Amino acid sequence: MVKEKLNTRAAGVVALAVMLSRVLGLARELIFAALFGAGRGMDAYITAYRAPNLLRDLFAEGALSIAFVTVFSKLGVEKSYEASWELARKMATLALVFMSGVTLLGMIFAPLLIGVLAPGFDAGKAAFATELTRIMFPFILLVSLAALVMGMLNSRNIFGVPALASSFYNLGSIFGGVSLAWWIDPTFGSRALIGMAIGTLIGGFLQLAVQIPSLKKVGFTFHFDFGWRDEQVKRVLWLMLPAVIAASAVQINVMVNSVFASFLGDGAVSWLSYAFRLMQLPLGIFGVAVATVTLPAVAKIAAGGDMAHFRETLAKAIRLALFLTLPATIGLMMMSGEIIGLIYERGKFTANDTLQTGAALQFYAVGLMGYACIKVLSPAFYALDRKWTPMLVTLFGIGLNIVLNWLLTFRLGMGHKGLALSTGLVATIDFCILYVLMRRAAGGMETLKVLGSFGRIVVAAAGLVAVVLVGREWLAPWLTSVSLVDRLWSLLAIIGAAAAVYFGLCALLCVEEAREALALLRRKISRRGMASPGA
Repeated sequence: MVKEKLNTRAAGVVALAVMLSRVLGLARELIFAALFGAGRGMDAYITAYRAPNLLRDLFAEGALSIAFVTVFSKLGVEKSYEASWELARKMATLALVFMSGVTLLGMIFAPLLIGVLAPGFDAGKAAFATELTRIMFPFILLVSLAALVMGMLNSRNIFGVPALASSFYNLGSIFGGVSLAWWIDPTFGSRALIGMAIGTLIGGFLQLAVQIPSLKKVGFTFHFDFGWRDEQVKRVLWLMLPAVIAASAVQINVMVNSVFASFLGDGAVSWLSYAFRLMQLPLGIFGVAVATVTLPAVAKIAAGGDMAHFRETLAKAIRLALFLTLPATIGLMMMSGEIIGLIYERGKFTANDTLQTGAALQFYAVGLMGYACIKVLSPAFYALDRKWTPMLVTLFGIGLNIVLNWLLTFRLGMGHKGLALSTGLVATIDFCILYVLMRRAAGGMETLKVLGSFGRIVVAAAGLVAVVLVGREWLAPWLTSVSLVDRLWSLLAIIGAAAAVYFGLCALLCVEEAREALALLRRKISRRGMASPGA
């Protein structure tokens, strides 16, 4: 029997695919910022999008994906591939019917949803947000089916195409949305956001459609199967019950932040949203990539009962997530103003918007490592049939976030910055709790090895900090230049030099993840050299 292991190369493929998606997502945000700024209309749009996006995390890319991949992967080991395809057909039918109902209910009760998500909006702002919500709600149906397909492909060790699928979502929402927005209002006033809302549906359809050819290649054929009393379907649904809450902790906390921000005047919701989307760039590239590859691996290992291998694989995934996200955390905290200004400050996005968004980004970044490690740890509990643990930790985190929001925002007067800091702190605390509980559940977690690796990357990160400080001093005239080109090359120079120093120091300090990445790079170069005509 082949020993299942964490595929670092596959994680790299997913990271590259997700990076493309996040870059396109960032381009989408940049277009929003330039065309619509950070005012009244964008506050309404962001709140309207948050309703189906929260449900996406609740039922689709969060709970459904984790529960389905866990059962689907185990079923392939315990029984056969055909048994797992039968489960897939039943779940696809169930998702299609159930999510259609959720979509219809969301459109009917959109006013109530907006009343809950943004109680501080005035009547006109709330009415516009309601209109946009009704347009975008079918997105949850499309993305639910896309997440189910992604889970099937990942369980068959196909990671690239599913990871690229969200890039097609961004392309569809950008080109379709901007075209329709211009057709509705060439001046890109608030009504043009209706076109951007329709573009979201175009993108959701493309995210599903692009994965279908790969699904056919691995042997899946769809037909309606209403055998929902099947034992395996019950296993998926039983896992989904706690996963609905546990996998959506981030979006729930962001939603809570939005409720508080709705009382802080025009702009606060937008500043938080722009900052959080930018923070999701490294989270998606690194945290999601590692978690995507880890879940099928640990599910199959758990099914085989090899706990030593389970601990080894999970600990390696956590070390990899920390290695990749620590430099991103420092970079976002130290260069937030320069990054926000370069990306967003044009058109209707003002210097004050840059200042306020940059401050939110600094505090959000506090939780980046915690977010990434939660994405790795939380699904592993389901592989061990400890499905209630992540849910209980998440409920604690949500309650703590509400308390910290009130304390930091209103009592300590931090405004929207307090909301961002609260979210970052809660992510870090939740990760620490989950790690301690996983040590007990798995009989250990190679903690000394994890701490040793983290200590070495912290030392390497000190070199990164030094490079950033020196670079900001030497390149200050270009970083603050009115020329976009000057700001771009100077920022990229600092980021590139800091990353090179960090990676080099990690290699010198014998950080295993850096040495593996270097070995993979050497193999790539060697293969290209052998394939060249002169070889």
